[in-house]
Amino acid sequence: MLETFKDYVSNKHDVLYKIVLILFCVSVVVYTFPNVVKFKYSYNKDKPWEHEDLIAPFDFGINKTDKEIKVEQDELSKNIKPYFKADNSVYRRVLKNFSKVFDKEAAVQMIKPGEKKYQQNKEFCLRILNEIYGKGILETTPQLDNKPGEYTIYIVNKNIADEVALKQVFTIVTAFDFIRENIKNTPQVQGVLVLKVFENLLQQNILFDPATTTKVQKEQFDNISLSRDMKQKGERIIGRGEIVNYEKYKILESLKAESIAQSGSTSNQYIILGGQFVLVLLSVLILILFLYLFRKTMLAENRVMIFLLLNIVLTAFMFAIAVKFKIANIYILPFCIFPILVRSFFDTRVAMFLHLVNTLIIGLVAPNPFEFIFIEIIAGFFAVFSVMDLHHRSQLFVTVGIIFFTYCLTYISYSVMLEGSFNNMDWRTIQWFGISAVSVLFVYPAIFIFEKLFGFISEVTLMELSDINTPLLRLLALKAPGTFQHSLQVANLAEEAIFAIGGSGLLVRTGALYHDIGKMEMPMYFIENQQQGVNPHNELSFEDSAAIITGHVAKGIEIAKNNKLPDQLIDFIRTHHGTTKAQYFYQSFLKNFPDEEIDVSVFQYPGPIPFSKETAVLMMSDSVEAASRSLKHYDAESLEKIVDRVIDSQIAQNQFANSDITFKDITIIKHIFKKKLSNIYHLRIEYPQ
Repeated sequence: MLETFKDYVSNKHDVLYKIVLILFCVSVVVYTFPNVVKFKYSYNKDKPWEHEDLIAPFDFGINKTDKEIKVEQDELSKNIKPYFKADNSVYRRVLKNFSKVFDKEAAVQMIKPGEKKYQQNKEFCLRILNEIYGKGILETTPQLDNKPGEYTIYIVNKNIADEVALKQVFTIVTAFDFIRENIKNTPQVQGVLVLKVFENLLQQNILFDPATTTKVQKEQFDNISLSRDMKQKGERIIGRGEIVNYEKYKILESLKAESIAQSGSTSNQYIILGGQFVLVLLSVLILILFLYLFRKTMLAENRVMIFLLLNIVLTAFMFAIAVKFKIANIYILPFCIFPILVRSFFDTRVAMFLHLVNTLIIGLVAPNPFEFIFIEIIAGFFAVFSVMDLHHRSQLFVTVGIIFFTYCLTYISYSVMLEGSFNNMDWRTIQWFGISAVSVLFVYPAIFIFEKLFGFISEVTLMELSDINTPLLRLLALKAPGTFQHSLQVANLAEEAIFAIGGSGLLVRTGALYHDIGKMEMPMYFIENQQQGVNPHNELSFEDSAAIITGHVAKGIEIAKNNKLPDQLIDFIRTHHGTTKAQYFYQSFLKNFPDEEIDVSVFQYPGPIPFSKETAVLMMSDSVEAASRSLKHYDAESLEKIVDRVIDSQIAQNQFANSDITFKDITIIKHIFKKKLSNIYHLRIEYPQ
């Protein structure tokens, strides 16, 4: 039994791997979602209630609005008494420094210890000092500005808070007023001496306590009731057709908040998670089913699966982060980045399906889900249509404009349909659309990053590589000009053919330009580069000549890797001769050495055979173009024969067995080649003498 299970896992490991990927993706997405119950009724202010009569399912309070709560908080803030802390150490420090300060100032006034007035002034200062600190000196703060003497504060002394009126304590100003008044009533003291002493001694000992004041304020804010009035269970809330006016809207919002709050039990959490998991899984399966039915080759590649599922996860993470940090509006998020990113590597339908799945998933938890899904699908589809041929960076700016215009038009039209006018529309949403559209420009660096991570190749990269002024193609034109011209002709033939049967014209064109770069190593051994009739093969054996000819494939792969060409282009170099033979030297050997045993592998290209439409078309184009150059006389009949002979020979050798190409496609390709070659060689009717 165990062995049977192991065999099953071994045979189905790729399918099991994909199942694990899908389940992991769904789990991560659900993990990012808020697991709270969504209110099952949708409604809009000043619109009719479209559901059945709503009866209160439980007792709940009608929540106050944020504005009402703010008014109460402001009122509380005005009436909260500030807290101060008595610092008893200040008086001890003042007494400790008193004698030193007094003696210093007495010396300035020429009053010596032992004199009667010295003792009188000192006793006076000590008495006043005790009276002042008996009440305390208050720190002045902005909270006390313009407050009357009857205004009370709290003074905390040894963890006991006493409410004290301002007139019961001193400030620095009132303390000096008190000192001057006593000096006036005691003529035997030296006023100048006393004032100097107190200027150097007095310090505030009742200090503002912001921490306690804030704490008390918070406690009072927390005690503010968030609701007013109550609705009893069974009480009718609103009936079908009634207008959701301001008061009804507040009641519905309160019921919605209470319903969500009551969903917080553990059992409810598991139920919510289960529902979210199933719905997200069904949404992802839409994409998987599409790939299974229409894009089997993509479904077979694990890196493609990981890339598509990663886009879904990144979309969910972007939404989750926005919710966590409470961004101003969900429409500020650049959801259109992801379909554009997918379209850069794959076809339009895949990008549209991925965007549809992303929008459905986010719509499960987004506010106003129908509005969100409708607006995002429209904007995303237009974004994909705008980058069907993303060949230049400047196209992204056009795409940004299209996305912004689509967002605005869809939102305004939808809002007018609901509101019946422009008056109640939230025009601030337009600015969020603008930020979202501009953020799409970040897709350009994202394309580069995903190219490197997954080994994909975008149309932008292909456009850059297909420029014949790139260093590698310039080197090919310099070292092997005949091969370069041959590559250009092959590129034209292959691009025309692939457009007709369906495929990437830009990919096959770029692959054609690089397919023969291996000939740069020994260009004169290839006939298209030979001049003045000099053929170096005349000095070599058939085996050595064949080795040089077939070796240009390996050399080309080496050059391509050294120049960091993408693997997709290297595939064209590997497969453009498949496993065919260098026929000229092979047949020459058979003819000249009929009795010798032949090692076929010496004359055979290393392969592999083509495995896609694009690589198959390039193989046909390369062989047909090269063969057409060997004709001594060009006419329609000879060109047709050579096209048929070359391609039929490749079919007979099973060179297209791994390519998803049909006989109907091959018939179309033959017709295009014949037409293109006729144009190349300028075939015309023969004029009479």
